Amino acid sequence: MADLINARFVLGISPENAEICAALGLPAAQIDDPTLITADVVVVVASTKNGIDPKVVAQWHNFRELYVPTIVAVIDFEDGDVDFEDMSAIVGKMLEPVLTPYLVLHADNGQPTALINLEDQMITDYSADAITQLASDAEHRELISEFKDELHNALIEGGWDQFVQGLIIPAIPLMAKNKLGVAEIKRFLDLIPTRS
Repeated sequence: MADLINARFVLGISPENAEICAALGLPAAQIDDPTLITADVVVVVASTKNGIDPKVVAQWHNFRELYVPTIVAVIDFEDGDVDFEDMSAIVGKMLEPVLTPYLVLHADNGQPTALINLEDQMITDYSADAITQLASDAEHRELISEFKDELHNALIEGGWDQFVQGLIIPAIPLMAKNKLGVAEIKRFLDLIPTRS
């Protein structure tokens, strides 16, 4: 019953959907589910391997007319030709432009192991069992400066309240196996007031 009162759903098709739903504590729904009309927030899954659910793409325009706050969770970017930034651009063409508040940092072996927050430039390291926060160094800050400025400019008008109002969409990388991106998505879910 709580899911109906605080309607928060995962939309999309992916072999990892059950794992994503469990990690985020959200049930799955289809884009044509009538309960989406009253949804508080949805997480759309975008896979670099499988794309976006064709039903979501086909009905996106009608869905967005509801101004439901939406987060795009980008998955399957760790060992493909398409990385998180590329997939965010693809989502922008398939659905609508998205904002990337975090960028993926990779280990020497190429595996994604951390996220850097473009707003405070802090790094969250997911490479070990214990997730740690680290300050970025000058090299990191220089590498992300263009992305940071782009995000800053997009948020000047109303900050993340624009997300709460359903006007802008953050895209966040997600790897359920090591929880990379889970806390970051939950940060945005927590911006949406819950109904009791």
